[in-house]
Amino acid sequence: MTDEDYMGMALELAREAATLGEVPVGALVVKDGAIVGRGGNQPISRHDPTAHAEVMALRDAAQHLGNYRMPGCTLYVTLEPCAMCIGAIFHARVSRVVFGARDPKTGAAGSVIDLFGVDQLNHHAEVVGGVRAEECGALLSGFFAARRQSTKVA
Repeated sequence: MTDEDYMGMALELAREAATLGEVPVGALVVKDGAIVGRGGNQPISRHDPTAHAEVMALRDAAQHLGNYRMPGCTLYVTLEPCAMCIGAIFHARVSRVVFGARDPKTGAAGSVIDLFGVDQLNHHAEVVGGVRAEECGALLSGFFAARRQSTKVA
């Protein structure tokens, strides 16, 4: 499977999150070609500001692996991670991060700040951005356009 294939699976998780009224972001953790963690955005439904897709996927992977450390794992996420999620990625020791759309408001993998590029931090991961970016971005844009439209009508 390719990065594009795994991102397609993350997009499905993002679509599931949207059906629940959550911002459509999906993530999965892959180790040795096997999906070991899945997550979609859930901060609204869980009343939990930390329930971002990345964190949910990392929690799922930690349970599946029986370890909070994830060397050799790749995290796929449809939106560039924020600073909180990158902190969790660092603590999990994820080896590689692949994301779809850039986030010009809170992206911490190069859009607003590049935490992966801070030499003083004790962990670094390989980062690949822009995988299926148009599709990931269109899902988010469509979601927010629909929300804006529904507030105008109401």
